[in-house]
Amino acid sequence: MIRVPAEVRDRLAVLAESRGTSIRSLVQEFAETTLTEEERRERAERTRAYLAEHFGVEVTDGESAEMGRRLREAFARQTGAAA
Repeated sequence: MIRVPAEVRDRLAVLAESRGTSIRSLVQEFAETTLTEEERRERAERTRAYLAEHFGVEVTDGESAEMGRRLREAFARQTGAAA
């Protein structure tokens, strides 16, 4: 059992209903699909290694940071447009 404030529970209920699922399933999906910071770093390193090995592309830390910034901006624009 997870205890959360009533407002959080109510919000989870709305989100679950809008997806046609339960709060339990919603939380389970979140736990199964959300990466930790360490998991994200490991995935990024595997991706860099793959790009280097298969395509000869060496991605620098600066390039990676810039692409992350661009993606966050694009998602923010998309979210803003959807609202």
